[in-house]
Amino acid sequence: MLGVAGGLFLIFYPAAVDDGRYSYPLTATGFAIIQLVFCVQHLGLVVLLAALWTSGAAGRSGVGRIGVGGSVLAMLGLAAVEVAAISARDSLYPSPETDTLDIWYGVTSMGIGVFLILAGIAVLRAKAWSGWPRYLPLALGIYVFVPLTPGILGPWVVARLAITGWMVLFAVLGWTLLRRGTR
Repeated sequence: MLGVAGGLFLIFYPAAVDDGRYSYPLTATGFAIIQLVFCVQHLGLVVLLAALWTSGAAGRSGVGRIGVGGSVLAMLGLAAVEVAAISARDSLYPSPETDTLDIWYGVTSMGIGVFLILAGIAVLRAKAWSGWPRYLPLALGIYVFVPLTPGILGPWVVARLAITGWMVLFAVLGWTLLRRGTR
């Protein structure tokens, strides 16, 4: 829910700088703060993804281990990129520095997508969950490629809405894990 709140905050926050700044719509200080919040949020998602493994939902297959383990590592990478982005808080956008950060955002996000698809396949094969929740990890992985990636390439508000939607799915996964318990 922290990710949902952050996405909505950025949509409705009145711009304090012009959209040619990397920190847009925040001041450099506000940007540094929100990046630290996003890092904490991603670390929470690491715990959530680890809980997917401990729940037994992904079974004990190699595909499950690779999918969940890879998604955990990629999410840790995304958390690190959030912190690294603070160094560009005063930069013009785009610039060589912000281009490098954008590449790392893309690499880590695509990694999360690929590994969550593998984890989702493992959850479907394990049959530990029934009903619509068993499709959540797969949906989270596919979401990275459609609609998140096209959304990120669109206008500011569309990009924030795409990210917020992804965070809603993670919140539903967390709710599902809490409801179903762990082994």
